[in-house]
Amino acid sequence: MDVRIKVTLADEAGFSRTITRIAHEIIERNRGTARLGLVGIQTRGIFVAERLARKIKEIEGREVPVGVLDSTMYRDDYRTSGSQPSVRVTDIPFDLFDVNVVLVDDVLYTGRTVRAALDAIMDIGRPKRIQLAVMVDRGHREMPIKPDYVGKNVPTSVNEEVRVKMTEIDDEDAIHLVEVADS
Repeated sequence: MDVRIKVTLADEAGFSRTITRIAHEIIERNRGTARLGLVGIQTRGIFVAERLARKIKEIEGREVPVGVLDSTMYRDDYRTSGSQPSVRVTDIPFDLFDVNVVLVDDVLYTGRTVRAALDAIMDIGRPKRIQLAVMVDRGHREMPIKPDYVGKNVPTSVNEEVRVKMTEIDDEDAIHLVEVADS
């Protein structure tokens, strides 16, 4: 596949501003940080959740617990992919009972990953409420999933993708709209 960057939607500074804005929105909607926990969906959702937690601590002076969720085995399409799924770690080091959980991912597309994550969360515990935070909502939903916190709404065509880059694994902080063409 041939991939070409069409436009950079956020550079490092824009990425940081988006994290700050979402952190403020989370604090405001939850009226502070009491009984709040963040759960990042593997892989980049984890890093977004960790950054949100650091920013919330900076703003409120209080730590918010962060968990890691792998929803691979809960996906409705993993059996049809033709390959063995790559299962990673789930580690939620806090009790979910009566907690306002913010599920965090980098890009919301069809909604299937989030649906699977909701099933996985409910198997682990019973939160008071589950909210969804994403850096980018690119549309094309196949499930009735709507994020509570959105960094950027980016309508895309079927031959476009949104790539969220993070220094933890990509050596840069940026959000790119890319065009994907079969070679």
